[in-house]
Amino acid sequence: MRIIENLDALPAWIGQEVACSDWLSVDQARIQRFADATGDQQWIHTDPARAQLESPYKTTIAHGYLTLSLLPQLLESCLRIDGVGMSVNYGLDRVRFPAPLPAGQRVRARLILERLQSVAGGLQAHWDATIELEQSDKPVCVAQMLVRYYPSTTP
Repeated sequence: MRIIENLDALPAWIGQEVACSDWLSVDQARIQRFADATGDQQWIHTDPARAQLESPYKTTIAHGYLTLSLLPQLLESCLRIDGVGMSVNYGLDRVRFPAPLPAGQRVRARLILERLQSVAGGLQAHWDATIELEQSDKPVCVAQMLVRYYPSTTP
């Protein structure tokens, strides 16, 4: 876990890889829970028997939006900025899914701080996030993630 002492220390990290998360397994149960929550029950995600026969991947694959939704968890698992009272997911500038994420595989995120900008009461970080698939050269997701950080109001 990378610990940054406070928001004032963030500018020193611009242009650098700040953190890399641990590996996280994405099993069929997680994929099914996401399908149930979103209503996206397409067989390529939810039917392992059919996917083995009909899919070019020979297994089910995670939804792209499931892969994307792992970013906050992966970010939180590998980076802590002390003195932050609240962080807010502000949005995304660009997202791509260059490769599928097969069920049962593991992923991790690498985070590069692209730039910072002041916002009312806080700081907005532009993170280049890459979700890597274990034992693959091609990422399963690349995204430009915007996070707003607001300092703690307690000493």
